[in-house]
Amino acid sequence: MARTLPGSAQALRGGRLPDFLLLGAPKAGTTALHAALAGHPELYLSPVKEPKYYLCGDSPPPGYTGPGDAHSNREWIWQRQRYLDLFADAADDQLAGESTPFYLYHRDARRRISADLPRAKLIAVLRDPVDRAYSNWMHLWADGLEPCADVVEACEREQRRIDAGWAPFWHYRGLGMYGRQLADLFEHFPREQVLVLRYRRLIDDPRAALNRVCRFLGVSENVVTEIPKGNSRPFVNPGIRTTLLGPVLRAGARAGQFLPPQAWRTASKPLIGQLHQRGDVHRPRLTPEQGEILRTPFLEDIDLLEELLDESFDDWRSHRHGETFHTRQAQRAGGAAG
Repeated sequence: MARTLPGSAQALRGGRLPDFLLLGAPKAGTTALHAALAGHPELYLSPVKEPKYYLCGDSPPPGYTGPGDAHSNREWIWQRQRYLDLFADAADDQLAGESTPFYLYHRDARRRISADLPRAKLIAVLRDPVDRAYSNWMHLWADGLEPCADVVEACEREQRRIDAGWAPFWHYRGLGMYGRQLADLFEHFPREQVLVLRYRRLIDDPRAALNRVCRFLGVSENVVTEIPKGNSRPFVNPGIRTTLLGPVLRAGARAGQFLPPQAWRTASKPLIGQLHQRGDVHRPRLTPEQGEILRTPFLEDIDLLEELLDESFDDWRSHRHGETFHTRQAQRAGGAAG
């Protein structure tokens, strides 16, 4: 017998809506979780990982002005029928879901989701906000889009960039204010419909974390037990390569808004490859002074997060050497081998 799906997903004429969303946070393991859950036979994950549909509400994406933003906007799926078509191949006995890690951050997206998917289950993966911001900056810097070679200075520029209309992926601090984001989300959804998962638990004990997600969704446990490895960008030291290639990549990304979505990605690969040449797979660690500067704006929000979830996040309040998905996986593998 086919499973009775929540909400209007099964009865919606012309397509179906998702039953669950992975809605945040960026650079906190959402891609890895999406890939892992896609291997579960009782789940169907959209073939487009970040459709961003609820960021714009059946209207074209905003005219963001940051480097590469206009090109990226061409990949958004904002038309209703195109969004429904993402889940057309889901079987009647599968739960359908998608992953757009900016939904948690975006105020209007939270409201659109509550209106359109009032019975949906929502999953948020939270990472130390300093590590998340650093990884976010590293991502854009390594691809030649971030013009600022210092992460602290880049974070200091955030409000000016927001005022200038840069897209949410440039909001290094704002994306990590989980307390205020969840406080608003809980105004629209019962807490039993929201699963908050810590990034470290996803990496340190993937079987337990994935089983927790499966219990939350109501599907079989111990079916998916590992987090797939992703692609890691090497750290690009400031120098002649970044001085010469960065402006070219940023200019090309601006021109890419007039091309089919994949055209600039294909054209830019050799340039990014040149930028990454001789790059270091081990990113430099933040100094205690850098960590303190980056951490201070988050402290009040961490208090709110602890109050909301009745859980300690004290490890986020003090400096430690940040770790990446790959270093934590390597540590876990080394421990198992030992």
